[in-house]
Amino acid sequence: MDSAKWEDAVVFRRIQRLASHLVASPTMPSEETLCLEACSSGNAVPVSVRIDALKEIMTGAGREDREKVFRFFEERPDLQTPVEISKDAHRELTYKQLTALVRECGIRPLQMYMKDPARYFTVMEAVGFIDISLGIKMGVHFSLWGGSVMNLGTKKHQEKYFAGIENIEYPGCFAMTELHHGSNVQGIQTTATFDKERDEFVVNTPNEGATKWWIGNAAVHGKFATVFAKLVLPSASGDTDMGVHAFVVPIRSMVDHSVLPGVEIRDCGYKVGLNGVDNGALRFHSVRIPRDNLLNRFGDLSKDGKYTSTLPTINKRFAATLGELVGGRVGLAYGSVGILKVSVTIATRYSLLRRQFGPPDQPEVSILDYQSQQQKLMPMLASAYAFNFASLDLMDRYSEMKKTHEDDIIADVHSLSAGLKAYITSYTAKAISTCRESCGGHGYAAVNKFGALRNDHDIFQTFEGDNTVLLQQVAADLLKQYKKKFEGATLAVTWNYLRDSMGTYLSQTNPVVTHRDEKMHLRDPRFQLDAFQFRTARLLHTAALRLRKHSKRLGGFGAWNRCLNHLLTLAESHIESVILAKFNEAVKRCEDPDARKLLRLLRDLYALDRIWNDIGTFRNQDYVAPNKAKAIHKQVEILCAETRQVAGQLVDAFGIPDSLLRAPIGLQSGQYTEYTHYVGF
Repeated sequence: MDSAKWEDAVVFRRIQRLASHLVASPTMPSEETLCLEACSSGNAVPVSVRIDALKEIMTGAGREDREKVFRFFEERPDLQTPVEISKDAHRELTYKQLTALVRECGIRPLQMYMKDPARYFTVMEAVGFIDISLGIKMGVHFSLWGGSVMNLGTKKHQEKYFAGIENIEYPGCFAMTELHHGSNVQGIQTTATFDKERDEFVVNTPNEGATKWWIGNAAVHGKFATVFAKLVLPSASGDTDMGVHAFVVPIRSMVDHSVLPGVEIRDCGYKVGLNGVDNGALRFHSVRIPRDNLLNRFGDLSKDGKYTSTLPTINKRFAATLGELVGGRVGLAYGSVGILKVSVTIATRYSLLRRQFGPPDQPEVSILDYQSQQQKLMPMLASAYAFNFASLDLMDRYSEMKKTHEDDIIADVHSLSAGLKAYITSYTAKAISTCRESCGGHGYAAVNKFGALRNDHDIFQTFEGDNTVLLQQVAADLLKQYKKKFEGATLAVTWNYLRDSMGTYLSQTNPVVTHRDEKMHLRDPRFQLDAFQFRTARLLHTAALRLRKHSKRLGGFGAWNRCLNHLLTLAESHIESVILAKFNEAVKRCEDPDARKLLRLLRDLYALDRIWNDIGTFRNQDYVAPNKAKAIHKQVEILCAETRQVAGQLVDAFGIPDSLLRAPIGLQSGQYTEYTHYVGF
């Protein structure tokens, strides 16, 4: 460093120290000064922990349903999934678990899904603790098959099918994905051609690529399918394609369960995970269904072949149809948080139990006392809490959407569900592997669940929308809110979030703020959220400029592809900002003072860990000076050490019973005793 730069740094440091005295005020909110201090004793707990208070905060709606499900399966060891089980046996057990949940436990998932979605998603998370295949089987039957009929159909469909779906007399499938088309639903090729003479639709699979693929419930149990197909209206002048619509198509007999004429079903076979779900492939060969089997909420057809819709274009009808199906993404986001909770619980409890090495002539220490182990696991623990609050808020927004049907809320839920599903599932997939590695060889034992968790969860990154595609939807939504139109037009700021964030950028890139590195400032939630939103604002602004520049030479599609990695980073940054904002709201709502301290600790760890992980971006934009970056890293280390002191209580607050967790090394007590039983001691 030359002398001039060194002198500048010294001056900035002095200004910063002076500013820290000037900005300190007795009126500063107490939240900014309340935090846990690292304890000198490895076993000390810095605050009293009321686990019940934390459990209540974490669960949200449906607590009674959750406990009812837990009690039922705890009393039914015959419904527990064994470690070693064949595909066919797993499928039958999962179906038995689902029917028992409804017919014996008395849970009414479809009723919950339609009237109180937050309760439904809470139950879905609870059954995921029992077996992820059960959670997905439940989602396929109730939220996909049942939800499509209830949400895309009209009163006649609801009256005809509700009871049969609710009590699982009408087990069903959701047949959207095709062999050649997954995320691009508008490109599907299955057709439903209207035959006016017989008042029927004729459903056809025109080629191999149009085969419905990965259809849950199809291979073994399903009797009906909601089939997405292009509605074709023949005429003397030629066929008219009215776009993608949904149709109820019976696929098996209600009498003897045989496959119906014209329907061809194949088994997708053994998968990487989720082998309790019977995925199959469907083809249709001139399968005739009544005209009333068109789910006609957004488009209807009269007996004389006249098509009517309140929505004027194919694109608007398609958007409305898919908009009613976002519940699947909401459920996957919340379900993925549950799997993260399980993984972190097992790894944390094992790390507290396992002792290895230590000072000479002294007892060995817990491996969670090692800084490296803390920095692997404690940010994940904080993330589990952060994601939980964000997904609970998403469930509330989804419930509000179902009640009000307001356009702004629909658009918000569509973007949030896409972004949170993509971000949370990608994070959880990586976290499971890290948790496995953190448990050494014991994490590799199948009985300790990491293998099943990793394999069963992996597909969460793909179904209900590939994560890369969903993040592009978030980026596109951000750009729409940033400008009125794109191609060649002058960009105009239209969104307060961006405008406020750019204001923050202009006010904070000064020597005083960029160099501030004291703890009070770094643990200030205003600084943390400003940093997140600043990053999003900069990425959004530069993405818009880059897209406009490249479109002149490459066109719209080429420009988008040229900027794709930038756009994905933008979407992830935005979602991280949303998650932190929801964490802040949860802290403010918390009335229990000790629980609030713990939530602040976790909030600070989540925020500063994310800033440190992307410190290059903040440094490149001169938002964080070198001394501040170093202080952030130090605070992350301190926060990890503080969280370690209460890690056991924090995972206990997830409320997962040992009898359902079942991983011997992750139990609350007697882990090694339980573990050795599996090898015959």
